[in-house]
Amino acid sequence: MRAAAIFGIGSPPRIFRRFEQIPNTAWLRDIPETSIDADAVAVFGGDGTLHRHLDRLVELQLPVLVVPCGSGNDFARSLGIKSGSDALEMWERFAAGRDVVREVDLGRICFMQGGERASRYFCCTCGVGLDAEVALRANALPGLLRRHGGYAWSLFPALARFEPLAASLSSVDVTREEKVFFVAIANTPYFGDGMQVAPRAKLDDGLLDVCVVAEMSKVRLLQYFPKIYWGKHLEVHGVSYVQTESVRLETRRLQSVYADGEYVCETPVEVRVVRRALRVIVGTLSGYAKTPNKMIF
Repeated sequence: MRAAAIFGIGSPPRIFRRFEQIPNTAWLRDIPETSIDADAVAVFGGDGTLHRHLDRLVELQLPVLVVPCGSGNDFARSLGIKSGSDALEMWERFAAGRDVVREVDLGRICFMQGGERASRYFCCTCGVGLDAEVALRANALPGLLRRHGGYAWSLFPALARFEPLAASLSSVDVTREEKVFFVAIANTPYFGDGMQVAPRAKLDDGLLDVCVVAEMSKVRLLQYFPKIYWGKHLEVHGVSYVQTESVRLETRRLQSVYADGEYVCETPVEVRVVRRALRVIVGTLSGYAKTPNKMIF
């Protein structure tokens, strides 16, 4: 079997050496821009590393294994792969011919760039507001801090200077306008390395989960913030949650849009789900369902 390996910045070499020891596998370093003679791709990194290669991976339609060794590993977590050991076990099953490959949905952000329409895939979550400010600060942290609580380290300084923004969300001929702390449009349950911002999200339901945190006092926001780790924030007054196939997001002032922890563009954007866009090697199938639970704005 031939496999291509993609490495994120700072991914530990020792993890890859364990994969090299698996018999009957020849490894290619990185994937070429032209044709590729491989049976699968292994991504050694986090959500950002996967995000930067999504367009090419969708084009190739090869099974993809995500080996979680980045600062945020929410996509791997949603696939039931929580460690390098989990990933190694899934790879061994795949190499042995077991049925561990599934097709999952991705999100796609459409926006204007240089007067022309452009688009970008994302695997976990895209959004604007406080979350984007936190991502900006987290990306500037030293690697060790970024990989160990980078989101939490960046939250407090970001919140201190952040003011709620006026946003408009439109879906299925319904428009909502309000001041918000953040809008998260999710394909997976998790963001921020383990926070369950979209606890009802499934990777195969053909829907995006939209979580909106409306304007409230910063003290109240901090009081209820820990609930997001367990998906209990949906109980809080001022938090709204819907599921939809597509949504348009506009803001009164231009705002940075981040996806999977990476800067993408500025508002306005249209975000839609792309069904069965990526073939992945999975673990215990968390974040994966057989039937949709459709809710519309």
